[in-house]
Amino acid sequence: MIEEKVNVQYCAFHPAVETSLRCNRCDRPICTKCARLTPTGYRCKECVRGQQKVFETARWFDYPLAIVLGGVLSFIGSLIVPRLGFFTLLLAPVAGVVIAEVIRRVIQRRRAKRLFQLTAAAVVLGAVLPIIPVIINMLLSSSGAGLFALIWQGLYIFLVTSSVYYRLSGIQL
Repeated sequence: MIEEKVNVQYCAFHPAVETSLRCNRCDRPICTKCARLTPTGYRCKECVRGQQKVFETARWFDYPLAIVLGGVLSFIGSLIVPRLGFFTLLLAPVAGVVIAEVIRRVIQRRRAKRLFQLTAAAVVLGAVLPIIPVIINMLLSSSGAGLFALIWQGLYIFLVTSSVYYRLSGIQL
């Protein structure tokens, strides 16, 4: 005897996929590809995206403020790096925290994922600008005279950018 399937549900986003899961917020049927595990159960992508938008509080003017501040402060820090040498490893993360805290105070603790990403990109750009002449000089003279300066700058860029991003995005190390 063949059992008939009664009340078969199909995913709201993939109509060919049978499912028994439902979003615990909007009650739509969702398949395992669409389900996002939250602390309160499974939700569909739209409900998760809508909930995340609540946490994005940045205003339009926070973007240029954070980008300019991040770039300028990172540029100033990168001018000091060639004089620090080994101490770059210790002071670059501190510089990143200082930059992040200045930005956080100026934008009054408003937040948005894209804001943090753009600020990190500005920090990289601000730190790269001082080494462009060193790179050009190395290419033209084909000597390794500025190699150590590039290594310390590279470490500075990595450490300060990761510190700024993680501090702004709320990840505490």
